[in-house]
Amino acid sequence: MTAAITTSTAPRPTLEELVDRLIDAIFGLDEPAQPATSPARVIHEARRLGRAGELDGALAVFADIDLSSATEGERRWAYAEFLGLARRHIGDARAQLYNPGIGRAAVLTPSDDGTLEVRAVLGMRWHHGKVVSQRSLRGLKPLSKGGAS
Repeated sequence: MTAAITTSTAPRPTLEELVDRLIDAIFGLDEPAQPATSPARVIHEARRLGRAGELDGALAVFADIDLSSATEGERRWAYAEFLGLARRHIGDARAQLYNPGIGRAAVLTPSDDGTLEVRAVLGMRWHHGKVVSQRSLRGLKPLSKGGAS
């Protein structure tokens, strides 16, 4: 006489759920009190889109991020991720980086008429395609690896 052995296994969390838990643990996020649009989750979503090859979507996520209540570490992390995506996506060697403060940046490319066109933004109200005067912006740096630190 043999006994049938049945085991019940709970569904295993997905890799994305595990990464979300890890991010929450690193930044000390309290799950019930933390909104779904926390900076850490938004950055994670942008990274996921970037790895999937959806660079436009990843940069669009950064355009809508609000870093006003983020920690300094989250703002630096968002800036580093944004910069990496922008470098991968915007192939124009003439692209410039405008950085008016921590957690805020814009990538601009020059036009033939001397103005600059916004190609990507981080935490700013500018939109993709906006045209700005180069004279009004101070501290522009090349987007290329050697220019932006």
